[in-house]
Amino acid sequence: MTSTPPGGLPPERARLVSALRELRTGTGLSLAALAAKTTFSKSSWERYLNGKTLPPGQAVRELCRLAGEPEGRCVALWELAEAEWSGRGAPARTDPPAAGEAEAGRPGGGGGAVLAVIASVCALAAGGLSVVLVLLVGQSADSGPGAPSSAVPSPRCRAAGCEGRSPMQMKCGTDPRTLASHRTAGGAHLELRYSARCGAGWARMWSTRIGDRLELNAADGGPAHSARIGDGVAAQSYVYTPMTEARPGTTIQACFRPVAGGGRECFDARV
Repeated sequence: MTSTPPGGLPPERARLVSALRELRTGTGLSLAALAAKTTFSKSSWERYLNGKTLPPGQAVRELCRLAGEPEGRCVALWELAEAEWSGRGAPARTDPPAAGEAEAGRPGGGGGAVLAVIASVCALAAGGLSVVLVLLVGQSADSGPGAPSSAVPSPRCRAAGCEGRSPMQMKCGTDPRTLASHRTAGGAHLELRYSARCGAGWARMWSTRIGDRLELNAADGGPAHSARIGDGVAAQSYVYTPMTEARPGTTIQACFRPVAGGGRECFDARV
């Protein structure tokens, strides 16, 4: 679960800070190491991660690259926080784009980029995609041209040793594959993730509500794990279930239980 940002921050900036802290945890890097691998100083990262200063968009993108995460969602959060910071006012709330959706949050136009995010979400709604199940072929976080392999720390567990443990704390979330994505009838985004280096899988959710629960089950009868949204900041951040051992050929399943009712929604994927 994400750590709570400093008190007193406006809501959009609090969500951004929470997301950035989660990404930094995933990198396994100290502030000094983070500065060495980016174009921003140690003191700058300290201010960004504590909410003292709004980071530039480039810092957000570099942190996403180091953590092996798609930049669309965090850049969208940055756009909203930047609008709030500058006094332009945040637009009506929209769901951050799911991993793999259009790069609508790409910075470069201030308010224009925010409009691009809104346009992307509206386009999905117009297409009637209220519930989507998409199988994705994931790629390694450091597979891009020129990406430094030193940015990916060694995992801290393997296979059965990862059972019930946090993918971020165990450094399994730095180079995962997305096995499947699902958007619920209520608008929450879900993903099944897998790390070949850790031999384990997990699920994550975002754009949720306080009280929503995500359950992870292994098809071979292994133990079930779950995560629950405990506060408003977590509802706008990535929240992960603990991991389960997942060998090639294993099927893992995630089931979402919304606090507002409407029934359980499940989807699965084969490793």
